[in-house]
Amino acid sequence: MSRLSEHFAALRSRNEKALVCFVTAGDPNPDATVALVETLAKAGADCVEIGIPFSDPLADGPSIQASSQRALEQGMTVRKSLEVIRRIRARVPDLPLIPMTYYNPIRHFGLTEYARQAKEAGADGHIVTDLTPEEAEEWKRICIAEGLDTIFLLAPTSTTARIEIVTALSDGFVYCVSRTGVTGLRDDIPAELRDVVTNIKAYTDKPVFVGFGISRPEHVERIVAFADGVVVGTSLVNLIHKERDNPDLLEIVYQYVASLKAATR
Repeated sequence: MSRLSEHFAALRSRNEKALVCFVTAGDPNPDATVALVETLAKAGADCVEIGIPFSDPLADGPSIQASSQRALEQGMTVRKSLEVIRRIRARVPDLPLIPMTYYNPIRHFGLTEYARQAKEAGADGHIVTDLTPEEAEEWKRICIAEGLDTIFLLAPTSTTARIEIVTALSDGFVYCVSRTGVTGLRDDIPAELRDVVTNIKAYTDKPVFVGFGISRPEHVERIVAFADGVVVGTSLVNLIHKERDNPDLLEIVYQYVASLKAATR
């Protein structure tokens, strides 16, 4: 059983839901990313997605696109992102870590070599945002060989056939996007989201997590009433950018994430 599966099984055994947080590697700088992820772990985050900056992040909204661009402008690369993950792993040996990126940077790096180095750096799995399950056979095979989980996304518009494929191929958890479109802050929770998650759970015993637009404890509390966890990205990226020069950045992030985690219990 992978670190992801073990961690989420332990949460389920004590009737606790998961909080997954997203940060961009290198934003505001590599050292800060390492310290921030350590802070997320201390605040109760159950897993951290680490975005590998890419120049054309089509599935990301303006905030995460901007964070990726800021990191690229500081010289972040795939290789440097893996080094950041290696440093994080040394600081938080038990925290599940999931690089999140696009297929082109991985393909350019070399699928097998990238997977090998990601595993050596301490990654537990991957989300490759624009890689559809129908085209993921080679990547999935390589990840299995390297002991990496693969997580695929489902949307409210996903067909039954797509749900069956994704739930069969996903390891660790199934990522349910709360709405169509790109990432970004929202004030509302779609009325149909409960039905979407319930439908997905009919096809799998794996945890189903909801992401896109979640920013407040009340969002978390409402969603974990029917889902197994939440993914918080844009609001955290925005907070980090806003407070990047504040000497109390880590404490501010800690308090925010702790408030989200409290809503999962």
